[in-house]
Amino acid sequence: MTPTLIIMVKEPRPGRVKTRLGREIGHTAACWWFRHQVTRLLRRIADPRWRVVLAVAPDQAVLSRAWPAHVPRMAQGSGDLGARMARMLRRCEGPVCLIGADIPEVGRTQVARAFKALGDHDAVFGPAPDGGFWLVGARHPSRLPHGFFRAVRWSTEHALSDSLGTLPGWRVAQVDVLRDVDTAADLGRS
Repeated sequence: MTPTLIIMVKEPRPGRVKTRLGREIGHTAACWWFRHQVTRLLRRIADPRWRVVLAVAPDQAVLSRAWPAHVPRMAQGSGDLGARMARMLRRCEGPVCLIGADIPEVGRTQVARAFKALGDHDAVFGPAPDGGFWLVGARHPSRLPHGFFRAVRWSTEHALSDSLGTLPGWRVAQVDVLRDVDTAADLGRS
């Protein structure tokens, strides 16, 4: 079974995507950065070892022309970030990893390492230096616990530790530590 790599994206509209970055560099510039970052990301991670799917918000943006026509899309649906990520993971069969679209350093090597970790682990996370994570994956996503990603303090230094706490008894691997882009300072590091 071919593994699946899901990329969480928002439709690139000024003021609706990368809003924290937009407050610093302007919403149009942040939107432009995001749109081009997604394009570069799709080129960097394309690989015959896995299929790539975009998980799109808002739901009606699955029809948006912002995304390449050849990349399959699915609507994220409602709920907080954890509910949407858990839903996207559970929709897949076999090994699946999910990433954000704002990770400039991610490429085939890091994705391959995460899928390899799922060979002898139930789940995998790619930690971020701020206490969050840039990647989450599951070998058997249909077996994710009912409370997966419940009560996670998103956008805090506790996001990874809270998320790990929702997988009691699971064998969890951690792979490369990578940064996402939330602020203008993060742009300088990428």
